[in-house]
Amino acid sequence: MHWMILTGEYPPTSGGVSDYTRLVARALAAAGDKVDIWTPSIGDDGPLDPEVRVHYLPDHFGGRGLAELGRRFDESDPHVQLLVQYVPHAFGRKAMNLPFCLWLFRRRRSNHITIMFHEVAFPWVTGGRFFRHNFLAAVNRAMAFLLARSARRLFVSIPGWEKMLRPYAGNQRIEWLPIPSTMPQGGDRDRDRIGTLRRRLLDGRNSKIVGHFGTFGKHIANALRSIIPQLLTGESVPLVILLGRGGVEFAAELERTYPHTAGCLIAPGKLEPEIVSEYLTACDLLIQPYVDGISSRRTSAMAGLACGVPILTTSGALTEPIWSQSGAVCLVDSIHEMPSRAIALLNDEEHLSRLSSAALKLYRDRFHIDRTVSVLRSLPVSLAA
Repeated sequence: MHWMILTGEYPPTSGGVSDYTRLVARALAAAGDKVDIWTPSIGDDGPLDPEVRVHYLPDHFGGRGLAELGRRFDESDPHVQLLVQYVPHAFGRKAMNLPFCLWLFRRRRSNHITIMFHEVAFPWVTGGRFFRHNFLAAVNRAMAFLLARSARRLFVSIPGWEKMLRPYAGNQRIEWLPIPSTMPQGGDRDRDRIGTLRRRLLDGRNSKIVGHFGTFGKHIANALRSIIPQLLTGESVPLVILLGRGGVEFAAELERTYPHTAGCLIAPGKLEPEIVSEYLTACDLLIQPYVDGISSRRTSAMAGLACGVPILTTSGALTEPIWSQSGAVCLVDSIHEMPSRAIALLNDEEHLSRLSSAALKLYRDRFHIDRTVSVLRSLPVSLAA
């Protein structure tokens, strides 16, 4: 098969969609397919993946870029698969690139178009900047309508987006295609190296290692401020590792505000993906609080799941039933429950072992990149015809 993938971001641009698109592109190429990426240029060299060809547009999916794309598609194999990694704000024009959506709509009969909705539209709001925000929400929904009516296949990153997309998709089938971990899997790591890393981190302490992986955004950082200081009180305190961009600054702030946390926090800063996986695998427990609950679009949770690390997390509006049904994570309804639940888990080796086994099984069965590739390459009968 020949894939042409349109994405608003691609490495070296950082971001979840960027990492995901590269992962999918490499996996499709490894399966024997031809893969071309089309993305805006940021002036830097892209990743060196010889099996994937990256083409840089002259603008951010503007007039010149769309004209070039049209010429290239017209010259390509008529059976080329056009895959769009869609997030409204990633395609320029302040998340209101209607011309791009109209361009796809006009090609709906000449190209096999697949849309992967990582997000659908900005939500409706009340109060505050009511007109400005709701104008954006309305335009986003018009864009979603055009995209849904352009595509022969529709995918969403979480089942929660289907309800938002359904009014614009008509009778078109909407499939859930979960986001796999973009980190190397912990099960493939050298266990001796993990053991050495644990001994170095603990430095003779008879303790457990608790980790958090993320970017320490406002809402999650606020949750961690209430969880970690409580976790580090008492007789047996764990070592806390803060992984991801922003971890160094967050650790310094936490130690200033809560002096008793000093000496119990480690923030290694920027690490290569392979090293991040080793740190994750070295943890006894990950604490991942999410305001809207864990969902399959949370790549930070997926990374822990792929490494088989027990995860304590929150249930919320976007949490799919699979999390409670599988027993792959420990769910709580409120962030306030997390400190006491974490302490109980750290003292229950059997429960931690069950969580680890269930996490690995769920990831292999439902979220692994091999499953993503299998779904993308298995065309519906109507499309194959």
